[in-house]
Amino acid sequence: MKILKLTLFFVFLLGSVNAEILNTNNKYLREEERTISPENTSYYIDPKKGSDNNTGTDKLHPWKGWGNLNKLILSKGNRIEVLDEGPFNESLFIVANGTKESPVVIEFSGGKYDFFTDRMYSAKFNISNTNDAPNELKNVAIYLLNSNNVIINGNNSEIVFRGKVIETCIKNCSDILIKNISYDYFRPTISEFTVVSVSKGSVVVDIHKDSKYIIEGGKLTWSGEGWQHKVQRYWQEYNPIDETVKRKNINVGGLSYKELAVNKVQIDFIFNPGFIKGFTYQNRNTHRDYAAVFTEESKNISWNNVNVYFMHGMGFVSQFCENISFDNLNVAPKEKSGRTCAAWADILHFSGCKGDISISNSYLSSANDDAVNVHGTHLRIIDKVSDNQIKVRFMHNQSFGFQPFYKGDEIEFINSKSLLPYSKNVVYKISKLNETDFILTLQEKITSHIGKKDVIENTTWTPNVTIKNNKISYIPTRGLLVSTRGKVVIESNSIKSWMSAVLVADDANGWHESGYVTDMIIKMNKFINCGNPTINIHPENRTRRGMVHNNIKVVNNEFYIKNGIVLSAKSTGNIELSNNTIFTSTSKNIKNLVKFKSCRNKKIHNNTIIK
Repeated sequence: MKILKLTLFFVFLLGSVNAEILNTNNKYLREEERTISPENTSYYIDPKKGSDNNTGTDKLHPWKGWGNLNKLILSKGNRIEVLDEGPFNESLFIVANGTKESPVVIEFSGGKYDFFTDRMYSAKFNISNTNDAPNELKNVAIYLLNSNNVIINGNNSEIVFRGKVIETCIKNCSDILIKNISYDYFRPTISEFTVVSVSKGSVVVDIHKDSKYIIEGGKLTWSGEGWQHKVQRYWQEYNPIDETVKRKNINVGGLSYKELAVNKVQIDFIFNPGFIKGFTYQNRNTHRDYAAVFTEESKNISWNNVNVYFMHGMGFVSQFCENISFDNLNVAPKEKSGRTCAAWADILHFSGCKGDISISNSYLSSANDDAVNVHGTHLRIIDKVSDNQIKVRFMHNQSFGFQPFYKGDEIEFINSKSLLPYSKNVVYKISKLNETDFILTLQEKITSHIGKKDVIENTTWTPNVTIKNNKISYIPTRGLLVSTRGKVVIESNSIKSWMSAVLVADDANGWHESGYVTDMIIKMNKFINCGNPTINIHPENRTRRGMVHNNIKVVNNEFYIKNGIVLSAKSTGNIELSNNTIFTSTSKNIKNLVKFKSCRNKKIHNNTIIK
């Protein structure tokens, strides 16, 4: 009965969206069209020797693909064993009702699995910070929908994706564990080459063997499985000497390409736009169309012992989820692959989550954007409709279309200039007008004064965050962006990033990423030659009427600084910098290594500076 009620709850939560998703491809059946699997039944898959005409219930008669499995609602104690490595030409689409005592278990046998996208399930998704193509269908390789208590154990298998894809989608699920698995792309959507020689009017480059290309009429086009794009101005430069990665804008308009041999190309120009001998350059199409892993409206999701050698899109995006954990997540190019990039953008991105976010014992590296970003979304108040109704709007063109509030959620009215709250309320009803606009009916009357560009923050969906014992390196932007009023612990990490190691923002005029910090401790970390400032507390308030962030401690850390400062803080109350060891060549005076603007109750003591 509990399982039935939970399933009905998820169906209610999805509503018409669920029906639309399940109708996208007829061979992927609606939940009500699936057959309920008998409890404690095992199924067997063999992509080499199996046949979909077999029974699939014994090892001697396995199925070949996922098709028959996709016709079932899996029940408690069900077990799926993949007996051998091989290719799959369709999605694994799971609907499962396991229990804590008898979960549904999917076991890969080890080895390599190619997932081809030609006949995969595809659907529309609105994904936070990733909405350049909201109406395009996105392929999904592994989809868990309306599922509870499922374990996917890769047994050190490697899944190689053959085209752009959401590698794993988890929607309206609870208690999901994915472990002991590796993800990679046969043809990464980041293309790479290394400059081997530089002369007055040209350079010669070695294009990585995985970066396929076409040269026609002196122009180079990057070519992948199901995609192509011209060389773009946006590049990243990998410096093997300093072991750093940074963004670089290279003017490609006047470049001409000539193939000297396979994967060896001469690039001609009048003026060298910035190529340096020995450096590796990464190039991508900046069109934001996918998230690599998308989790939405789900609870108790765990990723353990997972390798990501490459992922396309906005990394792991968790949107309106509760309790997400990553333990021993390794994001880095595969050893001996010769690649320098593993992530197309952010690695871990959390939008509007609650409960506990935990990231531990992991290696997050080789990205095209931030390693971790945690935030909510400010929606702008467009109109006061009645005494207890307001019209609100998503303001950024990368974040819209998903439901930003639920009945019973607590909200705060935020002044857009000061970023300070001035009223609270509770959502009673949500009416969606279109992909950007909503009418909120509130439990209480609305405050009489609402500023022209004031915003709403959903304060129910603000998580606690623990980031502990991780190594973060080869990051071209920020190591950690964390903006939440929950308790934040950043402890025992090693961070090397081109920009600030830690950024605490909050804004209501740009990306509209909320919110303010109330309890953060940054302790026992090692910051290695990060950008300036190493720690940046920088709310984007335009007036200074009070403290946006409060109660931030930076204690017992090691800072290695070539130049710049340790800490910059703005509009922050109760901020402490103490018992840190700072290795620097700039100054032995702590006053020259910090910067405060409109802050209160600053405590700076017992810091050791070694010059």
